[in-house]
Amino acid sequence: MSVTIGATPILTDVSLDVSPGEFVGLIGPNGSGKSTLLRTIYRSIRPCGGVVLLGATDVWAMSARAAAQHTAAVLQNSPTPPGLTVREVAELGRTPHHGMFDRATRADHEIVADALERTGMLDHADRIYGSLSGGERQRVLLARALAQQPKLLVLDEPTNHLDIRARFELLELVHTVGVTTLAVLHDLDLAARSCDRLVVLNHGRIVAAGPVLEALSPAVLSEVFGVTAVTERHDDGIVRVTYGARPLAKAS
Repeated sequence: MSVTIGATPILTDVSLDVSPGEFVGLIGPNGSGKSTLLRTIYRSIRPCGGVVLLGATDVWAMSARAAAQHTAAVLQNSPTPPGLTVREVAELGRTPHHGMFDRATRADHEIVADALERTGMLDHADRIYGSLSGGERQRVLLARALAQQPKLLVLDEPTNHLDIRARFELLELVHTVGVTTLAVLHDLDLAARSCDRLVVLNHGRIVAAGPVLEALSPAVLSEVFGVTAVTERHDDGIVRVTYGARPLAKAS
């Protein structure tokens, strides 16, 4: 798949797949095309070449409503009216499943309650969204996405502006909800700790993809991110990135 905006190529011959139930991290330097790739998946930018398939169906051949029934996105700075309650925000996830004049059903209310419970926000359902902490807001946006009952969840820097505990909690939560997930992540340690596989983008091309220890090899860390580091699985089973005493790699 390729994407050109104006006369500028943003993505070139990008090909990747995400298997059912996987949590795949999309990483790379700023400007490498990560968010653009996500935008092609949730139908914000149409690729100039290639297709985006959900199962066997091209998402760009679907109606916008049908696509929203299958793919849910949690984006940076998602516009959400701050005066809504937590429950009302989560209920927005049911919108793609209704016609203009349809009313919420008992099943809708149960789906929303389940999404709030899975994200730990059911006890806060009557709170005003604008009064929540950053981590709590992200949980509510995730609940809204889960209420869509999507086959695919796409996340664009979901841990941006969160403190370290909230980052860990959110990604652990995403990993446990069981929905196929593709997430843009900037924090390499969080990506290594949380994802089943990683896809590394640089200058609009995929330069590495696979299990964390393969995708974040010392060569990739040096050439793509400009740092001297190794990625290792520790005795506790967690993969961590360890940076050298001189973390900046020599310029080539």
